[in-house]
Amino acid sequence: MEKHTLWGGRFEQETDPQMWALNASIMVDRRLAFHDIRGSQAWVRALHRAGVLTAQEAQTLQDGLERVAAEFAEGRFVFAPTDEDIHTAVERRLGELVGAVAGKLHTGRSRNDQVATDFRLWMLDAIDAVRRAIAELQSALLERAEADLDAIMPGYTHLQQAQPILLGHWWLAHFWALQRDRERFAQSRERTSVMPLGAAALAGTAYPIDRAALAADLGFKAVAPNSHDAVSDRDFAAEFLFNAAMLGVHLSKLAEGVILFSSAEFGFFELSDAYSTGSSLMPQKKNPDAFELARGKSGALIGNLTGLMATLKGLPSAYDKDLQEDKAPVFRAYDDLMALLPVLAKALRTLKVNRERMASALDSATLATDLADYLVTHGIPFREAHSIVGKAVSAALRLGVPLNELPEDVRAAIHPALAGDLTDVLSPEACLARRNVEGGTAPAAVRAQLEKAKEALG
Repeated sequence: MEKHTLWGGRFEQETDPQMWALNASIMVDRRLAFHDIRGSQAWVRALHRAGVLTAQEAQTLQDGLERVAAEFAEGRFVFAPTDEDIHTAVERRLGELVGAVAGKLHTGRSRNDQVATDFRLWMLDAIDAVRRAIAELQSALLERAEADLDAIMPGYTHLQQAQPILLGHWWLAHFWALQRDRERFAQSRERTSVMPLGAAALAGTAYPIDRAALAADLGFKAVAPNSHDAVSDRDFAAEFLFNAAMLGVHLSKLAEGVILFSSAEFGFFELSDAYSTGSSLMPQKKNPDAFELARGKSGALIGNLTGLMATLKGLPSAYDKDLQEDKAPVFRAYDDLMALLPVLAKALRTLKVNRERMASALDSATLATDLADYLVTHGIPFREAHSIVGKAVSAALRLGVPLNELPEDVRAAIHPALAGDLTDVLSPEACLARRNVEGGTAPAAVRAQLEKAKEALG
């Protein structure tokens, strides 16, 4: 079959078949079809405004591109074995539909600015979709936080019990991490919304194209100010991958917590059967695979970023074929996120909380800081109070009793200020109530935080 290419006039030999397969990108960039057609339609309008195309030529091209778009939409488009990339495929089919006038479509345009434009248009849609999916997961976290707001659990540092917190506070911690992710995607969207079209190969188009009008036509917020930079800039792709990697890290952190807390050793959570799997050998197993996949895919999301950064490092020209490797990692990251986020949201909504197990797991030693704070109210410097309470903790461990059951005579022997009834000091409820500062884990503070989170989500 004769190859339809956008180049080749100066070549006397056919491309080696293996070289053709290596060079072709159609299996990756075919998902840019609608964005490629959209960019081409805007380019036709720009060429017509510039007087390069007659009204009849422009209409013929527009009608033909609409027919090509319809074939894609209806699943009728047939790729040819010789289609090198999505641009070639669209122009080939356009030529089959409208004839020689299709050859005027590429006037003043290069695949360099064309693909950068297509990719940015796709990315704008992708960012919006990812942000919506993040928001849905945030919504699930808000629902959990509201339902579980007053459930008391051990808070951990170094994976050792530290202080009591509310489960609602724990859920909201993950909400705010995702809020930063959603904001980062929104910020990078501004830098993505810069139009390369009209930069041509690297030096700018030779035709009197109104690039500002073209950008407005395509929905871009700005025009790339330098044609050389426009065709080589893939910062937007790297930013997307960083945002995806950071999001992956946050999802992994949430997943690790859920995995731990749903284990038999903790027993705080129970996952729905719909979001768990079993073992092919052990009938009793109920595995948290959805969350393990979130944890696992975070590694791939990080790898996508490092791979593209290595590709971009030190490229010598405005455009090099290395840049063809920009889309695959972005598409992989997008696909992984759009698979993960909805499942995690549903898994969280259907998760069951064992409040009694969480409360019973709370070690009274987590109230040691409150006991030190109590001593401070008696005029004892905190550093000295810290040491006194450390001795009380050691005594409780030696006697094999909880800190809040340490006999009064033992407490008094450690320091006179520890004598008396300390029930109000050594209770989880009192510990929580004392942390009634903005961002704290007191019930009132968490309720205020929940309202703030709802406002942030919009």
